[in-house]
Amino acid sequence: MGAQMRIYRQRIRSVQATKKITRAMELIAASRVVKARRRVEQSTPYAIALTRACSAVATHSNTDHALTTEREQPKRAAVLICTSDRGLAGAYSVNAIKQSAELIERLRGEGKEVVPYLVGRKAVSYYKFRRREYEQEWTGFTDNPDFEIAKEVGEALTEQFVDGSDEGGVDEVHIVYTRVVSMVAQEPQVVRLLPLEVVEGDVDTDGDGVADEGPLPLYEFEPSADEVLDALLPKYVNARIYNAFLQSAASELAARQRAMKSATDNAEELIKTYTRLANQARQAEITQEISEIVGGASALADAS
Repeated sequence: MGAQMRIYRQRIRSVQATKKITRAMELIAASRVVKARRRVEQSTPYAIALTRACSAVATHSNTDHALTTEREQPKRAAVLICTSDRGLAGAYSVNAIKQSAELIERLRGEGKEVVPYLVGRKAVSYYKFRRREYEQEWTGFTDNPDFEIAKEVGEALTEQFVDGSDEGGVDEVHIVYTRVVSMVAQEPQVVRLLPLEVVEGDVDTDGDGVADEGPLPLYEFEPSADEVLDALLPKYVNARIYNAFLQSAASELAARQRAMKSATDNAEELIKTYTRLANQARQAEITQEISEIVGGASALADAS
């Protein structure tokens, strides 16, 4: 019985230590997710405005720009996959990778060669473990994105798109990231970044699959629509990628907070269970000791 008691007490101490860690990680994620969501709220209107401006200029100018022109026979497509650098965030990275796999399968079904670009160590580990090829990786910033990284990624993808498949580049650019719906809900999202989809009337500029209200604005172009698009479109790409990084960071922190809370709750339940078992073992030990004392006393009484 004594050995069993020691085992239960050791397990209780181990779970208590784990609970302290998960509780600390939960509190850290909870404090950081507020700032992350604020950054999303600050960047989203700018990204939406840029997208609407680019779409409006391209629509009303009848200009065939390199970044808005559909390729006649697209052969290669780039897919930017946004995951996390660290684990302990539930199914956050798994869901993003699963969504990217569905996109890649669809693109290959259309006869296109897929060129993956990876963000986050989880995506890199996934591809390396399965010995799959990818074009480029960016890691070390997923829970606190910086605009310079987004700009670097945007420039790399834009350069590949401008080159086109005939020059070793790509004909389409897609991005897979996780959109913040609420603190308890985050959804993997697929957006075609390039070529910019130019449509008349309402457009879906926030990437949620729902057309935004109101018609596209009318602009006067100075000096020309081509030069306006030359200036706007690179900003559009960088802003959309940066916003996707911020959305993913907020989703990662929210998922980590929820996962760590669940782990803390499970630890509390384990502690209760082990405490109950330890008490039962202690009671059994006391009962056995009493039985031995009573038995010994009875033996002494019989002997006398």
